[in-house]
Amino acid sequence: MIAAKTVEAGFMAEALRLARAGGTLGEVPVGAVVVKDGEIIGRGFNAPISRQDPTSHAEIVALRDAARRMGNYRLPGCELYVTLEPCVMCAGAIIHARIARVVFGARDPKTGACGSVVNLFGEPRLNFHAAVEEGVLAGECSALLTNFFAARRGRTETA
Repeated sequence: MIAAKTVEAGFMAEALRLARAGGTLGEVPVGAVVVKDGEIIGRGFNAPISRQDPTSHAEIVALRDAARRMGNYRLPGCELYVTLEPCVMCAGAIIHARIARVVFGARDPKTGACGSVVNLFGEPRLNFHAAVEEGVLAGECSALLTNFFAARRGRTETA
């Protein structure tokens, strides 16, 4: 069990690195990686501002990267690690890509679609359900966002 948690923390650490990279560009610092058979096959960070594309959330960017590498829009057997609970748009893309498991760090009480606002992965009327795990490096993921928004508002670090 400890070894599995260490591996998960390693993948989330890479998502955090990507989130920080996006944050340096002025994007909300969210990062994501797609993993297949223990190897990262897709990476992304939020980029809707720089790309002028409202769909350029970290999860979507990582899914697109993985799909290109795999040569298929379906990604069965893959896992998605993301620093923030996916929104409805991203949850829909995850479902369409057939991601087997979603692991996220921090909850999103305003737009989270893994249980914070709605739970698309638990909706029985949908034809596919990914497993969801929350809380991996949650403190670091949450602090990154808290500090980003505090700095944006001109306040000192709060977490």
